[in-house]
Amino acid sequence: MSKNSAAVDLILASRSPRRIQLLKQIGVRFQVLPPDVDESPLPAEQPSDYVRRIALLKSAIVSELCEGSNPVLAADTAVSIDKLILGKPDSEDHAREMLERLSDRWHEVYSGIAVTHRDVTVISVRTRVKFRRIDRWEISQYWQSGEPQDKAGSYAIQGSGGNFVERIDGSYSNVVGLPMVETGQLLDKYGIGRRLGAGTAYPDIE
Repeated sequence: MSKNSAAVDLILASRSPRRIQLLKQIGVRFQVLPPDVDESPLPAEQPSDYVRRIALLKSAIVSELCEGSNPVLAADTAVSIDKLILGKPDSEDHAREMLERLSDRWHEVYSGIAVTHRDVTVISVRTRVKFRRIDRWEISQYWQSGEPQDKAGSYAIQGSGGNFVERIDGSYSNVVGLPMVETGQLLDKYGIGRRLGAGTAYPDIE
């Protein structure tokens, strides 16, 4: 454990730069300890069940590693369309296949959020997103930018991928990777104070 662990409000079981930045915005003091988990969906698993299961698994693993010394916050986000869960692309062709499926259609983004500390709370949040029509040239240019290569569904709404988004129904921060209203409510439940504009990410736990 890092020597700063006693000073933090919680452990974030994720190395996602988007989640780190969002958590900083609400003034939570935290350290980062990402677990190594198999994020493969189970056969016929529903997106809301999938993100809840993965978030819960991440928080449980890290809580055990930390011996329950701090609350552990974990999250997982998935893009879903046509009853499919779209993960991160493993090639340009894979990214093109996903983005062409999303083009000119509504899809759903689910996030699961879990907090483990003495007990466990896990929730899921859904946001609907409508893409405008996008063509193969745009998809190729987007892939070359490098942005979609580690993103669920092959796009980042907070980056250049936001250019594809025509409409959104629900939480914007949920699409980024951490729904802030619901996360704040979970933190309140566990007595974790928020200091807006004063967030700190301590060094990763070793």
